[in-house]
Amino acid sequence: AVVARPRSRHAAFLTKMPPKKDDKKSGAKAAAKSGGGGKAKKKKWSKGKVKEKLQNQVLFDKITYERCLNDVPKQKLITPSIISEKLKVNGSLARKAVKELISKNLIRPVLTHSSQTIYTRATNT
Repeated sequence: AVVARPRSRHAAFLTKMPPKKDDKKSGAKAAAKSGGGGKAKKKKWSKGKVKEKLQNQVLFDKITYERCLNDVPKQKLITPSIISEKLKVNGSLARKAVKELISKNLIRPVLTHSSQTIYTRATNT
């Protein structure tokens, strides 16, 4: 027995569509009606605080070197970063200053770590 198959389920969609309306005429009216909402703008992310670039010295001048020998050994906590910040010298120069102060026995290491060493003033103990 041959079973008759039903016509396509999509037959309803095969009807002819009405002609498109002219957008030029209705576009001006629609824009006036809607109040010109427009496309949503992207969120602007804040840039955050930008740290000012430091212009640290790369060589010791006479005044800075004397300050290094006089002021730094009086501090309780001494690290290359503190020397760099106080004397306005770059990090490599601060590390050289630490080595110089150790060689003159003006400071001594307290804690040594692979990334940071902490020093203090040399006391007569």
